[in-house]
Amino acid sequence: MSFRNRPEKPNTFASCRAESIITDARNELKNPARRLLGKRILTLGGIAMLSGCDLSNDKSVNSMLRKMSSFNDDVQALLFNPNMLAPTYPESIITRPFPFNAFYDIDEVPEVDVATYRLQVSGLANGKRVWTLGELRALPQHSQITRHICIEGWSAIGRWDGVRFAEFLKRAGADITAKYVSLHCADNYWTSIDMPTALHPQTQLTLGYDGQTLPPKYGFPMKLRMPTKLGYKNPKHIVAISVTNEYPGGYWENQGYNWFGGS
Repeated sequence: MSFRNRPEKPNTFASCRAESIITDARNELKNPARRLLGKRILTLGGIAMLSGCDLSNDKSVNSMLRKMSSFNDDVQALLFNPNMLAPTYPESIITRPFPFNAFYDIDEVPEVDVATYRLQVSGLANGKRVWTLGELRALPQHSQITRHICIEGWSAIGRWDGVRFAEFLKRAGADITAKYVSLHCADNYWTSIDMPTALHPQTQLTLGYDGQTLPPKYGFPMKLRMPTKLGYKNPKHIVAISVTNEYPGGYWENQGYNWFGGS
């Protein structure tokens, strides 16, 4: 399944069939009822009564929904605990095969040449600006077995191998007091995250999957794995990283998805 032409489904992950998935999702995203406070309590009708806004046209509705989405992001950011870890799992329950998911079909997965690949670092960073795959693989590597939760309503457990993103940012001389880290990809996807999430101990610059080199369908040469975020916040085929204080937006976020996208 892909994201192509799919409407936003802010609450879809809560409808996952397995009770364990729901439990894990609630733990990872903390309290969904509070996280979605604006959307559950302040309906469009309620907003109209409280604010006196004219919601009789598409422009007004879209404007108010954008404001509520921004409010939702603020609530999630306040609830985020940089020291709280997402659940981890034994190898025996890894999902095999792990599902492919993107905003395009699997036959459109980009091909990245390992010989010429370079990761570009820009913005508020005063360290190494260009990285080869060999240099990234030479950094301390760690593994995690965590659950990927998709906004479409499914989840899967996988083993991800790579560099702690906080360690990479440190080596790149990133200004960790900056607000945002944006990530740009070979498939023209992009997203951005807050600095506390970037520094979370489970946020990983992923170079491998299940003990092997990261396959193209899962994001070769690298993806950013964040078990505290929904799937659309985990970009694949990363080619450039920028540290900034200017809000960068994102592919889906600019189309109405919540920017924070997690706990």
